[in-house]
Amino acid sequence: FGPAIPDAQYAELARRPPERLRIGYATASPIGTDVSPEAVAAVEDAAALLRDLGHEVEEARTGVDERQLARDFLTMWFASMAAEVDHVRQATGCAEDQFELDTRIMAAVGRATPAPTYVASHNRWNEHSHRLALFHETYDLLLTPTLAHPPARIGQMATPAWMETASRVLLAVRGAGLLAKTDLVDRIADDNLRWTPYTQLANITGRPAMSVPTYWTKGGLPLGVQFVGGLGSEGQLLALAAQMEEARPWFDKAPPL
Repeated sequence: FGPAIPDAQYAELARRPPERLRIGYATASPIGTDVSPEAVAAVEDAAALLRDLGHEVEEARTGVDERQLARDFLTMWFASMAAEVDHVRQATGCAEDQFELDTRIMAAVGRATPAPTYVASHNRWNEHSHRLALFHETYDLLLTPTLAHPPARIGQMATPAWMETASRVLLAVRGAGLLAKTDLVDRIADDNLRWTPYTQLANITGRPAMSVPTYWTKGGLPLGVQFVGGLGSEGQLLALAAQMEEARPWFDKAPPL
């Protein structure tokens, strides 16, 4: 997807005061994983700020099957990983086992995905896009957490030991095809997307989106909120971001080191 051609430079669009917007917000993870209370608080805090700025804000549902959307996102991701691994091997002559384990298992699942499954998954992108378009007939923007949890500590997002063991076994017996037919893919999806379950919606549907750092955790770390606009709403998003930054400046704010 490419951005819409703006009617002015983005810097100028950011200086235009935004009109009164109707914004729907959601805090629950669209794939059913856990969400930090601080991520919920970040959205509620942003909603209060937006109301103070004159916008209409209410809780809403997108109508998109985001569990299916997550599967469709990962189907594309795994297939793309397989293509990239093949490309790198051809370009460099490196061996398969020189890639990281996570990369190898994703590529293996991508290779094991039947072409009809991939095409059906890709075709559903259009359905997801149409459903989100219906949401934007009612609301100008969607507001969600950007991350479901505060920024992770080093090592906190490492692949779980059980997944590493299962991956090594499946690679050894060339069992990626079996993996694709079990609920293990959903478990991998949950583990990979539990930090960022909200951002695939804009990626898959081609909608412009932004993360705005209006909230800080008790530990002094930024925790952004995401706005997803309709097609061609880049100027609207930039104008809103500028308005929010003017009301609550963040440029000079940094976490303690």
